[in-house]
Amino acid sequence: MTERLQPGDAAPDFTLPDADGNEVSLAGHKGRKVIVYFYPAALTPGCTKQACDFTDNLELLAGAGYDVIGISPDKPEKLAKFREKESLRVTLLADPDKQVLEAYGAFGEKKLYGKTVTGVIRSTVIVDEEGKVERALYNVKATGHVAKIIKDLGI
Repeated sequence: MTERLQPGDAAPDFTLPDADGNEVSLAGHKGRKVIVYFYPAALTPGCTKQACDFTDNLELLAGAGYDVIGISPDKPEKLAKFREKESLRVTLLADPDKQVLEAYGAFGEKKLYGKTVTGVIRSTVIVDEEGKVERALYNVKATGHVAKIIKDLGI
């Protein structure tokens, strides 16, 4: 089982391709707070709802000093389709090797319809300006999660 991150841990740095194949790294966001969320698959109902919620609240989050990055095991081409189809404005990164998902504790055993499976654990990690974990939320729900984050952060 992958270790879950705890508040105060150094957030594992990463460099991954975005939907256009450009490299994006966590280090490139130093000095800003970053909401890194992990989701199982682009173009699926729950993940679409979550990505649309983040997009709808992007200005509010950005105004409070937060950048938003979504990471899934999808390839950049699929992320580009997802972004175009849903008019997403959040940064979507591809982690087909699942190295970043594993580093963040967002890949491993989970329950799916009562069965234990191995896959992406829907998770959100909030990283502070110094690159430390402020909050680490695991097994979050796709619906209503963004509103809960905004409430919890006092935005």
